[in-house]
Parts: sequence; structure tokens; C-alpha cells
Amino acid sequence: MSRATERLKIVLNHLDRSNAARASFTSSQNVSYHHPQALRYTLDTDTLSPEQRIAYEEDGFILIRNLVSEEDIDRFRAEFERICKREVQIPGLIVMRDVAIAKSEFVAEEKAVSKLQDFQEDPELFRYCALPEILKYVECFTGPNIMAMHTMLINKPPDAGKKTSRHPMHQDLHYFPFRPADRIVCSWTAMEKVNRQNGCLVVLPGTHKGTLLEHNYPEWEGGVNKMYHGVRNYDPQHPRVHLEMEKGDTVFFHPLLIHGSGMNQTKGFRKAISCHYASADCYYIDVKGTTQENISNEVKEIAARKYGVDDTITFQDTWALRGRLVQGERISL
Repeated sequence: MSRATERLKIVLNHLDRSNAARASFTSSQNVSYHHPQALRYTLDTDTLSPEQRIAYEEDGFILIRNLVSEEDIDRFRAEFERICKREVQIPGLIVMRDVAIAKSEFVAEEKAVSKLQDFQEDPELFRYCALPEILKYVECFTGPNIMAMHTMLINKPPDAGKKTSRHPMHQDLHYFPFRPADRIVCSWTAMEKVNRQNGCLVVLPGTHKGTLLEHNYPEWEGGVNKMYHGVRNYDPQHPRVHLEMEKGDTVFFHPLLIHGSGMNQTKGFRKAISCHYASADCYYIDVKGTTQENISNEVKEIAARKYGVDDTITFQDTWALRGRLVQGERISL
């Protein structure tokens, strides 16, 4: 038995004897929940400390400081600039622009690029998904066979006064036709200082223990960016944690965790890079007749318009085409 396992048993035994509420290990805010009786969301890899495992079990996220090097982040930023300047063309890459008038950082007379999505064919950006320091933590949630399923570089622009730089509260599982949810995790790395002023992530701790809720476009004055669905009927009084981060800090979170981000109220852009990973043992599901059918139809419409594919291409097919093995063996996905 490893020393970490022994420590974990001691911590769990101590919690079993205690009726006191536990404060979150990942925040200075006093967000308290009863401890889990069994470890459902994390695997024993000796990477996470017992305290970190319990924090993720309770809260659905864990923040690791200074995980990605400044050199790597600067390389990702340089590649983003090349893409914005059209110096490189990446197959399958989706370049999204803000619906409001926000000037580009790099190209005059163009709207700002607010997000790059599906950069799996860009060798430089995709390096992020295979960084050993990232995969070491991902394996704690997915196991050893790891697929990179969804890639994004988010470039939150200064808000143009219409609040379109907000991202509504949502659960990432809404977008994914594969399960089980507990073997999916997102890594989200700050590419610069991220705080409440420039629109940091905000999470509702513990909501990963619930179910997938209905999502749709929020009815916001000023509009909302494409595919920014928001969760319906969540508790607005639920305690919130604002994840203020420094360059290179990385948060790992569960796909059912309700989260979003506020407006960028500064004059600069706020960048982050992320990847959703899943165990290669995960399997696809049919979302027809479920709350996910709306996003399935929207994705298929975009695929038909952008790539000219016909109705024989399913929602599941669009994910299978994007998924890339980054560690171990590709089993199901």
C-alpha cells in the first residue's frame, strides 16, 4: 500500500468520525459540504494528495498553480496570432468572432476572434493536450487510456457595452454524446492573469453531483455568441467561487460542474487554452429525444453548412472525427 493511500484512508476515517462541515480545499471561501463516503470521481494514481482528491470529490474542480510553463504559453500565444493573421490555415479549425463590435488585436477592420475551436490538426496548439504535466493530472480522472476530445483557445474580448463577452452558466456535458460523465475532465489553463475584472471562470461547487440540466440560448439583451448555451433552472443562490488565476495556473473540472464567466471589463483580451479529455473506454450515446437534441441539431447544421456533409453524418460522428488519442490505447471512442 502506498503512503498516499495510507494517508487517504486516515483522512477518510477521520472525516467519517466527524460531523463537522469541511471547508473547500481549493478556495479561501467557506463553501462547505458533507464528505463523500466513497471516492467516485478520482482514481488512485499517487499524483493527487488525499486532500486534493477529497476536494475534487466534494467540489468537482481542483486548481493547480503554475502547472504550464511560460515558454509553452508564449508559443501558444504566438500560434494564435499567426492564425488570426491568416499566416497558417488549419483543417477543421473553427474561428469564432464576437457578435458585438470588438476590434481585432492583430488585423485592422476585423471583428475580434473570441475563440478557436477544434485545433486538433494544429501541431503547435495541440501540444498543449499532450503535455506530460497536464496528462499526469488527467489520468487521475480518466484512467491511463486518454482521448483529447474537445480543444479550445478562448480569447475573451473587452466588452463592447452589450455584455456579449459573458459566457452563460452551463454544464459541458450538454455538448458531449459520450459517457460515463465521471471519466471526462476539462483542463483549463490561464494564458495570462485572470481575475474578476477580465472575466474569470465562476463555478458552483458541488453541482457535479447532480444531473444534466436543460440548456438553451439565454434571452440576453445584446445577443449571445453562437453555441453559448446556458443552463436552465439552476439555483442562483448556490454559493459561487471565482477562480482568479495567474499565467500557467490550470483548473481541472468535472463536465457536470455548473460554471461560466463574467464580462471582460478591461481594455485587453483575456486568453486561456483548454482541452476536454475522456477515457478511451467511454462510449457514445444517442441523444435523440433528450435535452441534448438541440445542440446535436445545431452541430449537424454547422457541419452541413461548413463541410457539405449530409444527414448520414451523426452527432456522434462529428466527435469521433475530432477525437485524438494522447495516451494509452484507443478502445471505444
